[in-house]
Amino acid sequence: MKVVTLLSGGMDSVCALYEAAAQGHDLVAALSFDYGSKHNAREIPMARWHADLLGVRHEVIPLAFVDALFRSDLLSSGGDIPDGHYEEATMRQTVVPFRNGIMLAIAAGFAESIGADGLVIAAHAGDHAIYPDCREGFMRAMGDAIRQGTYAEIALLRPFIDLRKEEIAVRGAAMGVNFAKTWSCYKGGEIHCGRCGTCVERREAFLLAGIEDPTAYEDDGPLPPKPTL
Repeated sequence: MKVVTLLSGGMDSVCALYEAAAQGHDLVAALSFDYGSKHNAREIPMARWHADLLGVRHEVIPLAFVDALFRSDLLSSGGDIPDGHYEEATMRQTVVPFRNGIMLAIAAGFAESIGADGLVIAAHAGDHAIYPDCREGFMRAMGDAIRQGTYAEIALLRPFIDLRKEEIAVRGAAMGVNFAKTWSCYKGGEIHCGRCGTCVERREAFLLAGIEDPTAYEDDGPLPPKPTL
């Protein structure tokens, strides 16, 4: 299958790119989106590095209107990124409304335009309910819409849908992914802060996977406890 991979430059999407190659798909392109997040400038070079390594066409699609018109602390126009566990309710501040819907719609149009018949997205079992456009119901509905709305009946592929982040880390390590060339921190500083929700999720994933974490953190102290329901 000829596939286009959504490639942010984070752990999950990079592993999804390698997984698509391992499954024998023809990687016709990888898409990154510059939508004004605080960490876009850190993520996108990582995406480009892996795409170049695998010889995959890499396109960066500018979405300046998201930062200008949408409300989210993940965006440069928003407030401070909260610290704490990634499952805490405060992480709702980092939701970019309908981000995955917008990106998948654009990716579907691009994929059909270049003759692809599949889209790969790194949605996984650990994506939590704080993010509505990561939920199973949304992804299933979006997949149906993309298939029905394209002549090629483009398939939405989610190779990690039954895996948690630590399991993705194990899979990526087995495929030789260089995790030092991935970015997670939402704050987008010189190095990972180690305290925001995505840094905590990253640190926890390596710990649970039993894999050495190659990441430099400003703060690598004790992880915050998982919130109780």
